[in-house]
Amino acid sequence: MSTAPDPANPPAHLARRVWALALRWALAWWRIIDLGAVVLVLACSPSSYRRAARERMARQMLMGTAPILLGFTALAALLSLVITHIVVVTANSYGLTRYALEMVIRVLVLELIPLTAALFVAMRSTIPSGAQLARLREAGRLQALRERGADPVRMELLPRVLAGVHASITLAALSCVVALVMAYLGVYGLTSAGLPAYTRMFGQVFTPAITLVFGLKTLLFSMAVALIPMASGLHPPPPGALQGQDGQGQGGLVRMFALLLLIEVVSLMGNYY
Repeated sequence: MSTAPDPANPPAHLARRVWALALRWALAWWRIIDLGAVVLVLACSPSSYRRAARERMARQMLMGTAPILLGFTALAALLSLVITHIVVVTANSYGLTRYALEMVIRVLVLELIPLTAALFVAMRSTIPSGAQLARLREAGRLQALRERGADPVRMELLPRVLAGVHASITLAALSCVVALVMAYLGVYGLTSAGLPAYTRMFGQVFTPAITLVFGLKTLLFSMAVALIPMASGLHPPPPGALQGQDGQGQGGLVRMFALLLLIEVVSLMGNYY
């Protein structure tokens, strides 16, 4: 059957293209959801943590976290000092000094650091790991594992996903601590005189509800940046999509950014509405 566009009926051709695009997006999201459920089951299964599996996971976690930990921590410290200085100076000029530090913590620790950590892990760790998984699939390595009776999801994908989740949570947690320290130093300097007011303000910001939303958001960010690139690498492109790693990677990036944006919007609604 010919799929060439029909110049005599442009609306019908446009409708077919929109329908095909919707089907491709639905298939891609279904693959992500299905793979996420499989990974969750495998992550909760004791058989996934045998000796050889633990060694693979430990190696992937080390490779996914250690090379980027120091650089991102230094970046978070510098970013914290710059943002703290800008906010404090601006607040002083408007007579809002008492609100400056709270604003820094709300913007930097609650919103900016978790999102930045997730994006940093995606660019430096999980997206390259997903591309490596795609090369293994194209080379027939995953099919060879299936023929030998092994599960490629358990052996190749699960360690990469858990490594991405571990890297994102580790970077976010450490960078939040560094940001809190840098914010204190940027406002009070090398003195302990501001600790009582700082801890009181910290408790007012991190209420139980906001702490719960913050933890869930960080976890969902880490799962999104770890799972979506792996799903793009494990499965071939849907019919009609751009072929090759570039086209497939672009589609995965769009879906990942869309999900991160959705999580951020929902968390903002939970925190402030």
